Amino acid sequence: MSVMKRRLLLGFGLVITGIYLFPLYWMYVSALKSSRDLFTYPPRFLPHHLVWNVGRVFVQHEMATYLTNSLLIAAGVTIICVVLGTGCARVLARYRNRWVDVALFAVLMMQVLPSSLMVTPLFVGFSEVGLLQSPRLAVILAQVAKVMPFYIVLTRASLGQIPQELEHAAMVDGASRIGAFFRIVLPLARNGILVTGILVFLQSFGEYVYARSMISEDDLQTATVGLSAFLGPNTSDWNGMMTYSAIYVTPILLLFVLLQRRIVSGLTAGALK
Repeated sequence: MSVMKRRLLLGFGLVITGIYLFPLYWMYVSALKSSRDLFTYPPRFLPHHLVWNVGRVFVQHEMATYLTNSLLIAAGVTIICVVLGTGCARVLARYRNRWVDVALFAVLMMQVLPSSLMVTPLFVGFSEVGLLQSPRLAVILAQVAKVMPFYIVLTRASLGQIPQELEHAAMVDGASRIGAFFRIVLPLARNGILVTGILVFLQSFGEYVYARSMISEDDLQTATVGLSAFLGPNTSDWNGMMTYSAIYVTPILLLFVLLQRRIVSGLTAGALK
């Protein structure tokens, strides 16, 4: 490839990246603007007067409570997916027959179902069995049903690239099948499991539909639901909304930046043989 083509591709990539990241940039800039500057026309791409609203928004809108609830739900979903989904992914990766193919197809079909479609039957079912008395547990179970296929499919790729001969060798040396799984397979697949668990955690940390539908107590709501407090019937606090969003998004971005190499390697695990 010539130097000119490389430069053109690089320039094209930078333009696409800039377009993709512009909403994120505008969110941070708007969080530092005053309410007057926010609606200035033509719009200013840099704040004219810096306004620091982080402390006010964090305290007045009880972000500590909302973020704690989101953290608890995301942690619960991740733990359940890792404990139950890893074994399922191992079976789908190791055994090939008609029933395994049917199970994999069912898992993939579950992945395409949106939350807005599933929330009504889940709400009715949870109400019948009394799970809505523990709304956070209900949201955790609903979110597990949503992200478990995602976890299984990605973890299956990591487990599938581990040679079966390693398990057989451990069993020849006296280990049981379960012992070989915990001593051989899991340590070798830990990178893929870790990355997929992080992705499940981040996706569950931003859950909105189930929390909005199944949790009625304000002190149990998640951070995404708390964002709706800035929208009023007559006026909306756009500056506070942008500040709230910036506080909420920043830790997620930092986590992605710190773990980007592991995330990419985990997502591409099993793509090449």
